[in-house]
Amino acid sequence: MNGLIVKVISGIVGIGASIYFLPGVSYDGEIKTILLVGVTTGLLLFFVRPILSLITLPIRLITLNLFSIVIMLFLVWLVDALFPSYMFNIIGINNLFFSAIIIWGTEKLTSSIL
Repeated sequence: MNGLIVKVISGIVGIGASIYFLPGVSYDGEIKTILLVGVTTGLLLFFVRPILSLITLPIRLITLNLFSIVIMLFLVWLVDALFPSYMFNIIGINNLFFSAIIIWGTEKLTSSIL
């Protein structure tokens, strides 16, 4: 359960940091939106990413684990697709990439602290 809590906290912090630092990431201005999107991101990181990592193991071995970036991009895109555009929106591939990097970094930082 500790891993789930860490993923949810890192999802909330990562989404909040993406909204703050990236101009192409927007939300409706309510804190509950950040919490809901962050919890959804954390749950996807906890449940879906290990399955995708296992399925794509041969590709990740060939690319020296660089394909993990594609998995993270897919999960952030999925979060963007799950919510309506007036509630949470990521515009452009650059903002999607940097959002994935920010969420990945906050996940690593949160897991090392907690």
